[in-house]
Amino acid sequence: VIAELASNAVLHGHVRGRCFRLTLVLDPASKVLRVEVSDARGDLYPQIATGTVQDGAVPQGGRGLLLVQALADHWDCVPFPPSGKTVRAVLSTPGGLVPPGGGPEPSGAGRAVPNG
Repeated sequence: VIAELASNAVLHGHVRGRCFRLTLVLDPASKVLRVEVSDARGDLYPQIATGTVQDGAVPQGGRGLLLVQALADHWDCVPFPPSGKTVRAVLSTPGGLVPPGGGPEPSGAGRAVPNG
């Protein structure tokens, strides 16, 4: 899920001179991992491939989001001001998964990754 959302930001959300932001937040109390990937292309929202496959043709876009939809408990896309978007996915974690130190990660613990 993380790799798909990050690669989508690089491939489809790239604006020259801008980067994307990946944020992972683990809440051990609720056993939920939240993945957020923000990019600068607020004009281009993700779409899942739809329709039927005819004559062996595979749809060219949206296949990775089918994986995200299948693996995540929930995913959505929201505006990221001033002109970008954030794609969010929420995943249930296995019982007992706790980050080092035993507590939740600090809020906003994301890291900007340049996509030059």
